[in-house]
Amino acid sequence: MLTAHTIKILQSLDRKKFRQKYNLFLVEGNKTITELFNSNFKIKEIFSTDPQKLDRQDIPVTHISENELKKISFLQNPKDSVAVCYLREEKKLEDSDLQLVLDGIQDPGNMGTIIRLADWFGIKQIICSKDTVDFYNPKVIMSSMGSFTRVNIVYEDLTEYLSHTKNVNIGTDMEGENIYSFARPEKMNLILGNEGNGMRPETEKLLEKSVTIPRFGESQSTESLNVSMAASIILGQLFRVRE
Repeated sequence: MLTAHTIKILQSLDRKKFRQKYNLFLVEGNKTITELFNSNFKIKEIFSTDPQKLDRQDIPVTHISENELKKISFLQNPKDSVAVCYLREEKKLEDSDLQLVLDGIQDPGNMGTIIRLADWFGIKQIICSKDTVDFYNPKVIMSSMGSFTRVNIVYEDLTEYLSHTKNVNIGTDMEGENIYSFARPEKMNLILGNEGNGMRPETEKLLEKSVTIPRFGESQSTESLNVSMAASIILGQLFRVRE
């Protein structure tokens, strides 16, 4: 049985300051939890309505009721298990040939989808501005569907990073070069800006090129694409022209 104190701590982990205070975050659902077993994330304990399905001898697994699961889950319809994990020490990798750089992305769903895209395309690292949504946010973790275990995510001073990287800084802009005729550089950063305001001026000054996704619809009335949708189209084209 879960104590009131434990429930209170786990419920508080939906906020960044408490995740940092306790050095913990939550991962929900057996499918995503099993992704942790082959990662460098350390699990503190697991609470499950059916512990036998996880079959782990090296991690404490506590049997809980459906009602207790509802109290500690951040889902409307809770899944079978919740894993309590330690935050991972942040460590920046060497710049790879293609990296994503997020400038002020705020929506957790967008962030999670972008992490999934990076995983799908084999992008090993995402560089985030300090004000980009925390990737340990429960909604980010859930929408990344386990991909957060395979993509290194670091938070940097973007002006400092973009000023010194050897990668070509490529942004997105309605007046940019058509992505379908764009020649991908050998090493590049694809920079994605805030959902409402785009890239901040300091970031725009450090761009070397910009790309755009042309509209083909006759009405031409759609103002813009969701940032994660745009990322998927651009990445698909960047990898196609690389073949």
